[in-house]
Parts: sequence; structure tokens; C-alpha cells
Amino acid sequence: MNLHLSDKHILITGGSKGIGLACAQGFLDEGARVTLVSRDTANLARAQQQLLAACPGARIHTVAADLRDADAALAALDSSEAALGPVDVLVNSAGAAKRTPAPELTPAAFADAMQAKYFTYIHMITPTIHRMAERGQGTVVNVVGNGGKVASPIHLPGGAANAALMLVSAGLAAAYGPQGIRVNAVNPGLTLTDRLHEGFAADARVKGLSPDEVMAQSVAKIPLGRMAEPEEIANAVLFLASSKASYITGICMSMDGALNPIVF
Repeated sequence: MNLHLSDKHILITGGSKGIGLACAQGFLDEGARVTLVSRDTANLARAQQQLLAACPGARIHTVAADLRDADAALAALDSSEAALGPVDVLVNSAGAAKRTPAPELTPAAFADAMQAKYFTYIHMITPTIHRMAERGQGTVVNVVGNGGKVASPIHLPGGAANAALMLVSAGLAAAYGPQGIRVNAVNPGLTLTDRLHEGFAADARVKGLSPDEVMAQSVAKIPLGRMAEPEEIANAVLFLASSKASYITGICMSMDGALNPIVF
């Protein structure tokens, strides 16, 4: 299937690891140009090296930026467009709220979660979507954890930030549809990334179990019998970013292996 992504400029926040990196590989395989944004220059360098090894000659630009700072996000966007041209697709996969058991929560934990997850997305979406609107085209795909749909006792601050991002995704789709822009979100469940272990450690403290025991229990509940691979989430992101999804906008798509069989 031709996704018509060749030569498109894709900006991926959180693109140096996990789902973001898998998205970068997928877009490069389709012939796109990719900008990776991350806070850590070392992670960016490793990601770029890995991607170039898989796709020699690929057009990759990297920007180190802390997206909790709106000015830094704008500077990252300016840098990406100076290097590779106007952004056609924005994929947000940056930031992760710390998983904390409910008895350990403080007001600061909720504020930190909004900074880490919600505002890292908002600070990049806002200037990017304004520029897309001026050009009359563009696509945004937000990677938003399924904790925004299903409340978890160990992920309430992050879940609240995710729920806010889901509302923003749907609202922006309605607001910017007349300007030719589509906005969607995917909601991964348990996915095999480095972030997974923090959640299991927090859950283990609550249940008095080892992280390995918590992981085994969690996987046993998934009807598909396993966690997702980052590449599987990336495949959905690529589809939503492509012309094949030209009439799909405003959705928040669960990808949790039917762990939570909810109708939305």
C-alpha cells in the first residue's frame, strides 16, 4: 500500500526512543524526511546513527529541546523547517508523567504531570498547527496513553494529562478541519518500551509484589496474550498520517489488545 508519504516532512517529538523512534523508522521507510526532537543530545545522536544504518542516505534532522518551555518548542520548529522545509505531519510522542501510587500523590505530582505530558504537546502543536492552517494542509497525530480513557490508581496525574490531550485532539480536529488539517490520537496500552518498567515498579509497591510478578499478571489480562511492540503502534500512526486516512479526524484510537473493551 502506497501511503503517499514520500518526501513529506515529519516532525516527531520524543523521537529518539520507544514509539517515537519506531515512528521515525516507519516514516523513513516510506521515503519521508524526518526531524527528531528530544531533550537528550546523546539519545538523539544514537537514534540518528541507528536510523541511518537502517536507511542510508535518509534525510534526518535532530533538535535538542525541552518542550516544557514554549519558546524552546518554537525554536525547535523553526530549526526543523529551516533544515527540511514546512512540516507536513506532526507526531507527538514526547514526555511521560511519572507513575505514582495514589497514597503517594501530592498536588505537585499533578502539576508535574501536566508539564511533562500535556504542555510538551501543547507547546509544539500550537505554533505548528497555526503554520499548517496558513498553508491549508497538515496532519497531527498525538500518541496518548490509554490511561486517559481508563483510570489507573498508579497513573492518575498522567491519566488526567492524557485525558486533557484527548479532548484537545478532538477539539482541534473540529476547529481546524476547515483549514484542511486532520488531528487524531492513538492510545497505546502496555507497550515494550523503557518507560514500562517504572509503571510496574509503582504497581509492585502497591501490591507487595515484584515488578516481574506484576508484569506477568498484566500480560495475562490482555486478550491478545502479549504487550504491543513499538512498531505496531507506529504502523497505526503512519496510517493516520497518510492520505489513506484522508477522512479520519478527531478520533482517539485505543491500542491495548482489547484489555479494556470500551465503545467510544
